[in-house]
Amino acid sequence: METVFENQEKRILEHLKKGDTITPIEALNKFNCMRLSDRIFRLRRKGHAISTLLVKEGNKQYARYKLERS
Repeated sequence: METVFENQEKRILEHLKKGDTITPIEALNKFNCMRLSDRIFRLRRKGHAISTLLVKEGNKQYARYKLERS
């Protein structure tokens, strides 16, 4: 049986494979995922090349993740 985390990983990877990027707030809104950095960590351990862009907006900073194409 697939866990909630595995389901989130799968859905996030499908999203990234479409060429879309994702931020923590987008992951929360689209996939009910509160720990995007952990899901990205797990996907990277499975061999997926995912880059991180740190975005600064005023006093806020957040990550935007993108699947790198080979």
